[in-house]
Amino acid sequence: MQKSLFIIILSFLSTNCFSEQLSNNTVTPIEHKPIIRVIIDNDFGGDPDGLFQLAHQLLSPSNEVKGIIASQHYQSGFYGAPGTAAYGKLEADKLMKVLNLNPAITVVEGATKSIENIAKPQESEGADLIIREAMKDDPRPLYILCGAGLTTIASAFKKEPKISKRIKLVWIGGPEYSGMALPPPNSKGVEYNLGIDALAAQIIFNESDIEIWQIPRNVYRQAIVSDAELSNRLLGKGPVGNYLISTLKSLKKKANGSLGETYVLGDNPLTLITALQTPWEKDSASSPYILQETPLITDKGIYQTNTKGRTMRVYTQIDTRLMFEDLFSKINMFDLHKSPQPN
Repeated sequence: MQKSLFIIILSFLSTNCFSEQLSNNTVTPIEHKPIIRVIIDNDFGGDPDGLFQLAHQLLSPSNEVKGIIASQHYQSGFYGAPGTAAYGKLEADKLMKVLNLNPAITVVEGATKSIENIAKPQESEGADLIIREAMKDDPRPLYILCGAGLTTIASAFKKEPKISKRIKLVWIGGPEYSGMALPPPNSKGVEYNLGIDALAAQIIFNESDIEIWQIPRNVYRQAIVSDAELSNRLLGKGPVGNYLISTLKSLKKKANGSLGETYVLGDNPLTLITALQTPWEKDSASSPYILQETPLITDKGIYQTNTKGRTMRVYTQIDTRLMFEDLFSKINMFDLHKSPQPN
């Protein structure tokens, strides 16, 4: 009995000493330095998953975010919100204000409309930003992370083809590949992100020699999470988590319950396969992919075999455990650090 009581007391003291260490900030997190560069290009005025990914990437210390580009969505907008690049910038700026990072990163506008002539790029600050960063003499790899249409990166390539060999494009978009997966039930027309600008996709796939890492629809739809889990892990923990949940609540309210009790954070694989690579032999080891020839994109937005196409990655699965746990942990740790601590 006395021995058991001693073990209980010792356990209690050890736990409290550890808690006191944490409260006195004597336990510090593992330090990192950025080993890759990224530019984030998304339609932040559309689906709020882009804002979740933006926060995730910005809170990942192994990468240096060299720019944030707000590009256009569909001209018809998204649940009543305009589909403009200007509105996307406004929404991204709101999140940046909540994050209040130092030094601050400026959000610039990307293309304001889709490419209308395959020979003529759309001028934008975003395209110029990509060119400027790609042409820098920096040994760290540069990833262009696109969670929507490809207008801005295609325009950057048309303006300066030399960027092709100096960047990697990671794209959330494109339909399923035949023999690898089936399209979703009742899916119609062109895949959502490809449909924003099919001509831009043709420039990237058919004309450029940019290395592509693609997360097609059957894979980005694996990033499904329940409202209950999101609320349990983020709500009430701090300003960033609260803000992100508020964007999702707003959308669900506009949808009048038609979206059910889950959501697809389909842009977060951009962070998973770039910031969360293995420490040695750098790769997104827990998210399988295949290597294949880059297909052509037809006018109808479907793949056409190209036996002379350059090699590209097509992801077949994503490590949702690593992705979501890392997302929740980084937001909670950031919110804890930013929130006022009791005396």
